[in-house]
Amino acid sequence: MNLGVEDNIVLKMRNIHKIFPGVRALQGVDFTLRKGEIHALMGENGAGKSTLIKVLTGVYGKEEGEIFLDGNEGAVTIHSPQDAQKMGISTVYQEITLCPNLSVAENMFIGRTAGAVQNWKKMNTDTEKILQSLDIPAKPTQQLESCSIAVQQMIAIARAVDMDCKVLILDEPTSSLDEQEVAKLFKLMRDLRSRGVGIIFVTHFLDQVYEVCDRITVMRDGKLVGEYEIKDLPRVQLVSKMLGKELDDLSDIKCDQQAFKKDANAVPVFEAENLSSDAGIKPFDFHIDKGEVNGFTGLLGSGRSECVRAIFGADHVTSGSVKVNGKSVKISKPIDAMKNGIAYLPEDRKMDGIVGDLSVRDNIILAQQVLKGFFKPFSKAEANKVADEYIKLLNIKTASKDTPIKSLSGGNQQKVILARWLFTHPEYLILDEPTRGIDVGTKVDIQKLVLKLASEGMSVTFISSELDEMLRTCSRLVVMRDRKMVGELTGEDLNQKTVMSTIAGGDK
Repeated sequence: MNLGVEDNIVLKMRNIHKIFPGVRALQGVDFTLRKGEIHALMGENGAGKSTLIKVLTGVYGKEEGEIFLDGNEGAVTIHSPQDAQKMGISTVYQEITLCPNLSVAENMFIGRTAGAVQNWKKMNTDTEKILQSLDIPAKPTQQLESCSIAVQQMIAIARAVDMDCKVLILDEPTSSLDEQEVAKLFKLMRDLRSRGVGIIFVTHFLDQVYEVCDRITVMRDGKLVGEYEIKDLPRVQLVSKMLGKELDDLSDIKCDQQAFKKDANAVPVFEAENLSSDAGIKPFDFHIDKGEVNGFTGLLGSGRSECVRAIFGADHVTSGSVKVNGKSVKISKPIDAMKNGIAYLPEDRKMDGIVGDLSVRDNIILAQQVLKGFFKPFSKAEANKVADEYIKLLNIKTASKDTPIKSLSGGNQQKVILARWLFTHPEYLILDEPTRGIDVGTKVDIQKLVLKLASEGMSVTFISSELDEMLRTCSRLVVMRDRKMVGELTGEDLNQKTVMSTIAGGDK
């Protein structure tokens, strides 16, 4: 097969198969990328997107199938990421893989200079040219860690482009960026598109796909669902193709939640007065009732996470008093919160959540083991029983309970951490961005679970950057701005317009 038949094609993957022990990760997948297009690769967690990218970049070998690249006769063999790089395939990952303690220029040229003597002046001049040509707001000599995350992402992209890449893979590049930063990154992507670079954009953000992409390839359960032009695929259809079912779920999910009625005589499950921490949060009052789902909303950096971290004792509390079920308690560190029936699923699962080398089973029992004390370990039979129960309850896709958690997809890792906290049988569960970076289907699963737990009497605080998700799951929203509470919305005020105007201004 020669790519010359269609001159504008830069990459063809045909009939790609990949098998892991117990899992057929890819089954006969085709993928086509054209020059000068931004092509979204979409699918639920576990759909096979990451595996396809890893086969393309030589991280994994394939059992079957062929890869064709523009400029090469016949199919190519890619044994390693270095091979991929030499052939013009570059990847920029969500977690930036550059060296923060080196300068921008050093990061641009690291591993690319021949000989022992480095011409610093030339390196800085060349970097300056690249930064200017791509309109990246950074200086060659400044330390990389002094740049924002978005600019670091752009520098990683610039490095890839300067190495003459034909295919640029962006793996969840926007997950830690705010709106302005995303806009800068999109400008850069459009500039590269106009230069003929083929871009594969792996993301979970539907809005972004429709803003910047030309085509979409959808995968599900390791198979290709189809390739579509963006203009021909309405959002609802995209979501139903990713899920494999019609999406009535999303609109119907919030059936009983609006009806939460506070019992006038009931004592709040948790109550804080004048609470603040060393993370710079202004003193705040907060309470949650039994069976209530409430949330913190606001722009990125508004102080949502800082509030719940103060509640859980994850940051150093500097003022305030706390009551649990009407009784005064002192929560100065997470173990105090856990002993008082509070559980917290953190925003950053990589840093604060998973223990990568441990199995799914050991990650699930971890929090309960801490509460029990390590001198009273769970028996193997107990641990297996618990793991099986929660794998089934949360529909965790894993080859086995012995599988190291790091080999699961992001959404399934998230479910394991959720299982860990549910196993402590908390009265009050705090979920900070539980659905960030995971697919639509898993999002719906988690939202439904939250409402089910609340109906059984658990109190839940839910934080999400996606406002519609908050409106679907919460019966009360606390609005944050600049690390300060500026409003509290319930009932008819729970709509997009009121939330946005409260975030924007006016302390009503």
